[in-house]
Amino acid sequence: MTVAAAAPGLKNPWWVVFGSAAGLIVGNGPIVFFTFGLFLGPVTREFGWDRSTFSSTLLIGHGCAAAAYPFLGRAIDRYGIRRVSLTSIVLFALSLASLSLTPAVPAVFIAMAGLVGLLSAGQAPLPYAKAVSSWFDERRGLALGIAMSGIGIGATLVPQFARAVIDAYGWRAGYVALAALMFIVAFPIVAIFIREPESHPRTISSGDSVLPGLTLGESVRSASFWLLAIPVFLVVTAINGIVGHLVPLLTDRGLAIGPATATLSAVGLSTIAGRLVSGYLLDRFFAPYVAAALFLLPLAGVGILAAGAGGPALILAATALGFGLGAEVDVIGFMVGRYFGLRSFGEIYGCMFAIFTVGTGMGPVLMGLSFDQTRSYQLALALFGVALVCASILVSRLGRYNFPARRPA
Repeated sequence: MTVAAAAPGLKNPWWVVFGSAAGLIVGNGPIVFFTFGLFLGPVTREFGWDRSTFSSTLLIGHGCAAAAYPFLGRAIDRYGIRRVSLTSIVLFALSLASLSLTPAVPAVFIAMAGLVGLLSAGQAPLPYAKAVSSWFDERRGLALGIAMSGIGIGATLVPQFARAVIDAYGWRAGYVALAALMFIVAFPIVAIFIREPESHPRTISSGDSVLPGLTLGESVRSASFWLLAIPVFLVVTAINGIVGHLVPLLTDRGLAIGPATATLSAVGLSTIAGRLVSGYLLDRFFAPYVAAALFLLPLAGVGILAAGAGGPALILAATALGFGLGAEVDVIGFMVGRYFGLRSFGEIYGCMFAIFTVGTGMGPVLMGLSFDQTRSYQLALALFGVALVCASILVSRLGRYNFPARRPA
């Protein structure tokens, strides 16, 4: 008997939303990406690497995760969320802890980062978005917004935890502590709260889903797929490129590590607001127009950082960046359901999130190259500003929903 079956009160679908939010507090974003800047300084100083070399570990890790997402999505569509995710959580924890044992050899560290990225895929938004979308239709935007807000909570809290461990015990202990935290929180959360409706079929014996929607092949051949995928890539490259280097960018300008980390935490807090607000708006207004407006908002943050402003302006910049980042994850889950349906949701979302993940890895590398070549981040900030404008224009070109919400009679 499953835990959910033993506890009838957990059959309310909002428990799935709660479990998704709680699990994503220690998702691969807060655990790996939002702590990246905290490890950059200690690791590069100990190993004598430049910033672009260490940033390449993030690119390789995210590239490996991107390669895993379509296969993970297909496995979830076929075998269910819980079975796939629990296995991934165990393997992710073990691989992350193993980073503490790596020597000062870039090839070894990069290979280990690739393994971490590959095994982290099950602790990404993908399985949680599939679970929430399976339970909700008319209020799907709000449910996804609440669920995905866990990433923002994690982005606020996990870097503070990591900094405390790194300051006290060093960066190697930091990786072990993050692995332990992720496993202790995520494994029981998924085991207890994450499930699909009993009446919700996965696949029939031929491998075709009985749910309405397009196959992956049909989706990729449609213009809608690319009018969503390209803006997703541009926005995440820009925002996560800046966020990944935000702590070193600010400390280079003379800000102490404490306030710099607090500014990073402000990004996490604003992602919570971004997810909740975007979820509310997506249910009430045409999603491409909502996305276009929200993708432009981070331009304010880019402008503030490019101008070299400090003080309260930094909090405003962090808020603008986090709000846009929070909205983007909601947009992906909502639009995949509305334009491509639930038939191959996991597989299609997996491909879309693979593109998201490549951008997440590419952005910090571009920031690192900008600094290493020019001793400044200004070039990258200018390019990212252009990317945000292009993303807003493209996503606004999406047409009417193929699978609108079913309204009660």
